[in-house]
Formats: sequence, structure tokens, C-alpha cells
Amino acid sequence: MKSSILAVLFACFMFVPLVVAQEKPKELEHTKDTLEEVKKKIEEKKAVLVDVRELVEWNKGHVAGAVHLPWRAMQDQPDDPKIKEKLDKGLIVYTYCEVGYRSLKAGAILNKMGYEIRPLKPGYQDLIKAGFKKEE
Repeated sequence: MKSSILAVLFACFMFVPLVVAQEKPKELEHTKDTLEEVKKKIEEKKAVLVDVRELVEWNKGHVAGAVHLPWRAMQDQPDDPKIKEKLDKGLIVYTYCEVGYRSLKAGAILNKMGYEIRPLKPGYQDLIKAGFKKEE
């Protein structure tokens, strides 16, 4: 009897950490895709660029064709139906901001909603320097 109880306890101690480790979601990281790859996927209509900066920043200039979904608004209302209206789950979603922080945060929200997210580390100015068209 003692040996069967010990066997069950041993199995629990061995199995439970594996289950817990598997349930932890992988933390979102900046994409390894180059800006040339990003540009190509957007041109091929396989991806969309999402600007997650605030409206004031967006109004000063943004990448032509980008969708505007401010991170702070997504954080306050992650189930906003406007998100689903603006984004197609069949496309890769590249998020960008100014320096990459908000692109990760917004990306995590969209990732939980089932979108394929690839947050960009390069910010708005980097995209413009790389040849993405600016719209004001």
C-alpha cells in the first residue's frame, strides 16, 4: 500500500510541473522579418501594417495604407468590434509604434484574439527611412 501511494505521489511530482510548464504562453517577441520582407508581404496582400501609436502621433504622419489601432484604446477595450472590422485574421499583422515597446504590448492583445502577430522593433521613422510611403 505504501509503495502504491509513493508511486502516485512520485508520478504527481513528475507530471504536474510538465503540465504547468506547457500551459504557460510563449511571450511575444519582435519579429525577425526584415523590413524588405514586411514590405513584400504587404505588397502581396499577405500582411497588414498596424500603427498602434496614439492619434496625435498618427495625425503627424503614418505609413500609407496602415491601419490605426492605438494600443491604449486596445488595452482599455480589447473586445472592441472595430478591431475585427479593421483586421482580417487571414493576414499577418505587423504592429509598429515609435520604438517597439507598444508594438509588443498591442501585439500581445491581438495575439490573444487569434491574429498572427509579428511586432516590429523598428519604429515609424525607421519604416519611412526604409522606403515605406508616408501619409499625413
